[in-house]
Amino acid sequence: MAVVKMYTTLVCPFCVRAKMLLKQRGVEQIDEIRVDLNPAERQDMMARTGRRTVPQIFIGDTHVGGCDDLIALDQKGGLLPLLQAA
Repeated sequence: MAVVKMYTTLVCPFCVRAKMLLKQRGVEQIDEIRVDLNPAERQDMMARTGRRTVPQIFIGDTHVGGCDDLIALDQKGGLLPLLQAA
């Protein structure tokens, strides 16, 4: 299974929802980067994605986007193939 990296904060309901969906799809480990604890990580996230909001989700080298993007990808049937392309 592909490596999943997620930029998050502690009190983010969208982060919680994204993590729940990923776990439902078989993801056992999510590498979380807490941007609320380290402002430099938020700057890195913004440089990599062009976005300021969390979550920002990467599956392997692919930037999926935020929670809504993840849900849309799953509904189109694209999430599982991306997760399995390790």
